[in-house]
Amino acid sequence: MNPKAFLVAMGLAALAGLVVAHREAAAAGEVPTVAGDYKALEPIRHGNLTVFPVVAARSYDTSEFLTLDEGLRSGEVVVTESGNVQGLIRRPPHGGAALPPHTGPQVNTLVLVNNSKRPLLLLAGEIVTGGKQDRVIAKDRIVPAESDPIDLGVFCVEPGRWVASSGNFGSLKMAIAAPSVRGSAMADKDQQKVWDQVGRTKDQMTVEVEAAAPPSAAPAAGRELRSTTSYAKVMQNPAVQQQVDAVAKPVEESYASTIRQLRDRHAVGVVVAVSGQIVWADIFASTSLLEKYWPKLVRSYATEAVVTRAKGAQVSEKMAEEFVERIEGHHQTVDSEPGLYQHTEIWGDGFKAFALTSLLPKTGFAVHIAKMAE
Repeated sequence: MNPKAFLVAMGLAALAGLVVAHREAAAAGEVPTVAGDYKALEPIRHGNLTVFPVVAARSYDTSEFLTLDEGLRSGEVVVTESGNVQGLIRRPPHGGAALPPHTGPQVNTLVLVNNSKRPLLLLAGEIVTGGKQDRVIAKDRIVPAESDPIDLGVFCVEPGRWVASSGNFGSLKMAIAAPSVRGSAMADKDQQKVWDQVGRTKDQMTVEVEAAAPPSAAPAAGRELRSTTSYAKVMQNPAVQQQVDAVAKPVEESYASTIRQLRDRHAVGVVVAVSGQIVWADIFASTSLLEKYWPKLVRSYATEAVVTRAKGAQVSEKMAEEFVERIEGHHQTVDSEPGLYQHTEIWGDGFKAFALTSLLPKTGFAVHIAKMAE
């Protein structure tokens, strides 16, 4: 089958489909999701944010993958509203399924073209700004090199606007949505729940900014945040950035040093705890891939820490390691584009995990694993 043929299978996969998908991934190579592959190390703590570096039994070559930031910055990746798709088609779709017709912009759909000669890696939670609304990418995926236009599943993170702010889309610098917003998009797959979480995050951040401001400046600071529905504009607010950076920068610098020291031990990810509760884990196939995303990820975690007031007991290394290694679940779905990627969602006791496995030639490994506590 042509690897550029587009196939999306949402919902519960049939048993036969699951077996085929698992056999395909196994044939392509080892997928590091079994006990013993990962070890959590001594944590880095700042305020109520705790980050456990994670090292892996091995690392993989991920140099061929292009990130969204790299692609948008170079102009090799183009994102537009779905109504503009015809202007992006360099040749008629081939190999089977054609793109669905688009009559105009749609809230939960953007169109992306990868003109690079490298496959593009997209992470759930990455924010694209511009067009008629700011959106957050709904799931991890790989887009083939020199792709035809693809439907990019997204959720709006800016309720209330449907007027173009810019004809071009860009990524929100240094930002992936906070775990609570990111989790709503990945697990709930419900636009209203995403909007609800965006609203809660904005409200909680407003309270924190007002509390930190001098009494005379607090009302103005609060009014500015309450006047927007845009998650991106909230995160770009100078007072919010100050709050987030106060938590993020010490952790970012400490872990950047840790990554350098642990490169030979394959530092590939983190387990994240906020206020004494494990909330998230991000694991990559290589140290270099982690380094590319680390500045954005640490601000995502710091945002969650800023808006979370509850306090709890400290999380131990053993608890963090058990969280990252416990991947077996009681239910899963598989979404696969043959020859390109397999995306697996796993429901377990107290968690949901999302694994993106590359099926490109000479790969067959899990490029990214995200795990959220419930």
